[in-house]
Amino acid sequence: TAFNSLNHDMTLTEFKFIWYMEYSHRMWGRVVGLAYVLPAAYFWRKGWLSRPLKGCVLALCGLVCFQGLLGWYMVKSGLEEKPDSFDIPRVSQYRLAAHLGSALVLYSASLWTGLSLLLPRHKLPETHQLLRLRQFAHGTTALIFLTALSGAFVAGLDAGLVYNSFPKMGERWIPDDLLAFSPVLRNIFENPTTVQFDHRILGIASATAVTALYLFSRKIPLPRRTRMAVTSLLAVACMQ
Repeated sequence: TAFNSLNHDMTLTEFKFIWYMEYSHRMWGRVVGLAYVLPAAYFWRKGWLSRPLKGCVLALCGLVCFQGLLGWYMVKSGLEEKPDSFDIPRVSQYRLAAHLGSALVLYSASLWTGLSLLLPRHKLPETHQLLRLRQFAHGTTALIFLTALSGAFVAGLDAGLVYNSFPKMGERWIPDDLLAFSPVLRNIFENPTTVQFDHRILGIASATAVTALYLFSRKIPLPRRTRMAVTSLLAVACMQ
């Protein structure tokens, strides 16, 4: 079985640790779901939600339910027996990336909705520079999201174990087995070397984009709150 091939020497104590980690994650997910659904139902019944906000609340609650379903679908892939495969049992990297991506969308949408309600929107003149900054910020956001998704593929394939040197991968800048799989497109999602290589490139690109966004924002007169947000983004990117 999958358990015997991977964990034949696991002790009962080690198994209990993993089991409680998984159980806690599931229970926490259900608590998060209730934290969305119960207050939403109460506020809806009280008539405290405007028509646009009702749409946001329905979308967020739908995302919570979808996230739980996607989590189950992901875990299920790690329990399926694959008699023709000699690889160690693991969850599908595709489903792991989908689960992480869904969580990021849910978190971002929740934060955006909450801040929109708590903080008044600044009325800024729509200058050409401000428009460019907004477009740059959207592009940087998309790049960071893509980098995070690529990290899920790294985790799902244990690609972080393939090369542990930086900036080179082993003795080379571009490893020999970068395009070892056929067809070539498979390498992007299934070749651990390519997945780690892509994640490195995307990580460097994201850090560069955040730095450029910060430097560009310094040239524009922005509210204190906005300037703090951009500075915090740079700090978090450096820490990451």
